[in-house]
Amino acid sequence: MDKVDRLVEGWLQEGLLPGVVLDIAISNRFRFQKSYGSFSNGTKKCPIRLNTLFDIASLTKVTATLPAILILVAKGEISLDAPVQKYLPEFRHPLVSIRHLLQHASGLPSDLPVRPREDKRPTLLAEIFAQELQFLPGEDMRYSDLGMILLGIIVERVTGETLDRFVNQYVFAPLGMSDTYYNPEDKLIERVAATEFVNGSFIIGKVHDEKSFQLGGVSGSAGLFATADDLTRYARWWLAPESYDLLPPKLMREAAGLPVRGRGLGWEVSDAPIYVPSCGVSWPSRSFGHTGFTGTSLWIEPEQEISVVFLTNAVHLGRDNKIRELRPILHEAVWSSYRFGG
Repeated sequence: MDKVDRLVEGWLQEGLLPGVVLDIAISNRFRFQKSYGSFSNGTKKCPIRLNTLFDIASLTKVTATLPAILILVAKGEISLDAPVQKYLPEFRHPLVSIRHLLQHASGLPSDLPVRPREDKRPTLLAEIFAQELQFLPGEDMRYSDLGMILLGIIVERVTGETLDRFVNQYVFAPLGMSDTYYNPEDKLIERVAATEFVNGSFIIGKVHDEKSFQLGGVSGSAGLFATADDLTRYARWWLAPESYDLLPPKLMREAAGLPVRGRGLGWEVSDAPIYVPSCGVSWPSRSFGHTGFTGTSLWIEPEQEISVVFLTNAVHLGRDNKIRELRPILHEAVWSSYRFGG
């Protein structure tokens, strides 16, 4: 992975990224782990280390919400094709199913109007319930935080547990993901990479996403903090579903396959050229992954058993950063290095 290493080092030198942890695994044959750069906590520079905790933003959707929903499906407590109204009577659209929410095919808008972080928002769920659909369910795909927030609420309504407790018990603890948290405790703050500079200080240890912050730091769309090593553990489960007695492998393969407009269940899936995935164009069909607004990325190639965890706090430099351009270059370089060496 020399080419990949030089690429990341160059981005740091150009000031395009503040810090990075890169964790690349190929089956049980190869592992590349390296930390780069630093961040400011407002008073000093703090080095990025392999055990740095990153706000993984929308990776929460596939690391917490997706497996939680699939566990409930496997237990027979919910059905993928049941209407959302069955579990959330306040939801006004009878044709929208759980599957639609997972595939971002519900017709819900992408987001709500942004409010400043200091604003409390007790009406946030009511605002989501009040949204009109922008297209008929299943007729298009529009990435929506709102649908994933609703899925997190469904987990809590069905189980009677908070989403964070449920996923810790049924996903993170069984997989040995001991460094993945909602709302990390104060004793962990020194390990957390700062994100954006807002209202005179850097956000450290609090979720960057405004809606998740207004929901108390726990939501189905964002909120998780994790290390690269824990996300590699998580990817390993998706590469070898039979290794853990957590979910039927068939259900996991369905989630990462049979994409519609580039989306499986939760996952972004490399499938059709018209939907260019965030990993770039060269990764094989049926590769799957996800990204996060703060700068994070996880991609998995099941045939060769490759996982790439790319964690960076790009928003530390502000929202006008280059992460959307850099992520596919990084993933293309990893695939090229695997195929051709260097």
